[in-house]
Amino acid sequence: MAAVTYLLRASFLLLPPQIETPALLRRALRYVPAAVLTAIWAPEVAIADERLAAGAVAIAVAWRWRLTFATILAGLAALHLFHWLT
Repeated sequence: MAAVTYLLRASFLLLPPQIETPALLRRALRYVPAAVLTAIWAPEVAIADERLAAGAVAIAVAWRWRLTFATILAGLAALHLFHWLT
């Protein structure tokens, strides 16, 4: 199982340069960071407290600017601000 996992993850790095990935796969891979980020924070936001408001701020920043680093910074800043206010 470990070998299969390793080969699947390394396949994009080990493929020869002349082999191109399909356009559908390239389009789908663009959404992987957003999906992973959502999978990490969504269970935490489900608990209604200052994290819910900070999550809403992060979602708004992600929607407006589409910059991952800005989203993380805005979410952390909002979390600390809302925690300080409560």
